[in-house]
Amino acid sequence: MFNPSRKLVLIAGISAAATTLSACGSGGGIFNRDRPDEFAVSRQAPLVIPPDFSLTPPTPGAVRPQSVSASQQALDALFGGPQARTGVEGAALDRAGSPDTAIRSQVGDPKTQTTDKGTTTRDIVAAPEGDGQDAKASIPQ
Repeated sequence: MFNPSRKLVLIAGISAAATTLSACGSGGGIFNRDRPDEFAVSRQAPLVIPPDFSLTPPTPGAVRPQSVSASQQALDALFGGPQARTGVEGAALDRAGSPDTAIRSQVGDPKTQTTDKGTTTRDIVAAPEGDGQDAKASIPQ
């Protein structure tokens, strides 16, 4: 049998749980704490007057100090330039040796050692261009 006092305790417990859960919502209640906005807090650097370097204006018609073209600057940045190399870079370049300028003529030489990758690589290279809609799988026999 169901006791009416147990029913009252059950209803009171459900009401307390609902009240507690409703306090967790965006309305807040006792759980709504005002937090500082971490993106709004920033330090302002003090203003500093730059020092006077006594710079002289350029003379008209004089050669610019940065007379290197932009393309040369890009090549120097990408492939090294006059900057010093690290020990690891130097060791790797020494071990690699100088590039062989006749490599293209040596590749076609019959005495050149090559590794046979089988017909799969040849078939991939010789495959027709396209999106593959007409592709068919073939099973070697």
